[in-house]
Amino acid sequence: MKHEINTWLEDIRISIKQIYDFLPTDIDYFEFEKDIKTQKAIERNIEIIGEALNRILKVSPDIAISDSRKIVDTRNRIIHGYDSITPDILWLIIKRSLPMLRNEVAELLK
Repeated sequence: MKHEINTWLEDIRISIKQIYDFLPTDIDYFEFEKDIKTQKAIERNIEIIGEALNRILKVSPDIAISDSRKIVDTRNRIIHGYDSITPDILWLIIKRSLPMLRNEVAELLK
């Protein structure tokens, strides 16, 4: 695998870790919904994830990352349609999408 792809995968890994570091383990959705600082920090890390994956796809369009195009589209939505991002969308990404992405990135970095 190209060195630059490993660098971008590492950026994704770090951003996912930071997202989970920002979240208290016992936080529920209703607390998260009120926590604007955490939401903004998570948005920023999702932007980084999407940009890194966009760069990877330009070099290696067949990389083994599920929903890679959707991840990039989410980054674009945060940047260009910022007013359409709601806490429930972020929460779903955190709870449903990031665990699988974290596992896939870890496998690719091995």
